[in-house]
Amino acid sequence: MRRVLAVMAMAGCAGTTVQRQAATLRPACAERERWDRAACVPRGDAAAKLAAGKDALDDQQVELATAAIDAAAQLAPLDHEAHIMLWEQRGIAAAFMNDVLAARAAFEMLLALDPGHFLSYLTSPKATQVFEVVRNEAKQRGAPALEVNWAQGQRVGTPVPLAVTVVADPKQFLTAATLFVRTRGERAWSAVDLALGRVGTEHSVVLPPITATKALSLELYLRAYDARGNEVLGWADPRRPREIPLRYDPPRPWWQTWWGITLIGSVAVAGTGGIVYAATRSPPDRIDGGLGTITAPP
Repeated sequence: MRRVLAVMAMAGCAGTTVQRQAATLRPACAERERWDRAACVPRGDAAAKLAAGKDALDDQQVELATAAIDAAAQLAPLDHEAHIMLWEQRGIAAAFMNDVLAARAAFEMLLALDPGHFLSYLTSPKATQVFEVVRNEAKQRGAPALEVNWAQGQRVGTPVPLAVTVVADPKQFLTAATLFVRTRGERAWSAVDLALGRVGTEHSVVLPPITATKALSLELYLRAYDARGNEVLGWADPRRPREIPLRYDPPRPWWQTWWGITLIGSVAVAGTGGIVYAATRSPPDRIDGGLGTITAPP
């Protein structure tokens, strides 16, 4: 069943913009598929072309490697792993050709995608020297970041509001995101797609109520994308998702509900009225007075 998430747009205070919009919770795509805004479609063979490009770089066949890298880039959108590999190889290839500016630009994007990235110690010093300079500079700029927050005390049977906030975006590539969610223990994920805004923009997402007769947890993770749909940032992971505990409050006994209290009150009032009527309208069960002398007739 397709569930609906409420996401609407309004202005917030203290410089924060809150965006909400109507959206639909859809089935998530399989691992080797991607969402094209209409359906799940197979991913291309970008990974294979990038692997061929890496082999060519290892053999210092720069022109062949560059052709393979450019061909992979045309197959966008790329998943996060392929996107990282693309910019790593572009940086190394540019360094081999002594194009320092192009190498710097590629490594800047690489470190925005993966701030903790390191080049292999087998990589040529022509590339590693440029990379280290860029890595030190990237530490000063900071990394892109998103936050997903929710209030404590969420309950089974009630909507679950979330807040997705753009915290930092030094490369200004956080354009869209997909939030994945499931009940713990389920195999399949569901997804909702969001349009991201500038830094400080908060997106309010309300997950539909979960019907259950016990406490449970929601699992969730998020992926963010650039304007071409390339994956540029992850929050949590399907193998290590974040969890939202949902407590279960059993339903109250009928006599503790408003209608139960009303019914009991009505019965009590009716019973009291009957007692009053019996005391004031029923005939007495004895007659006051003494016994007189009975005289027989003459």
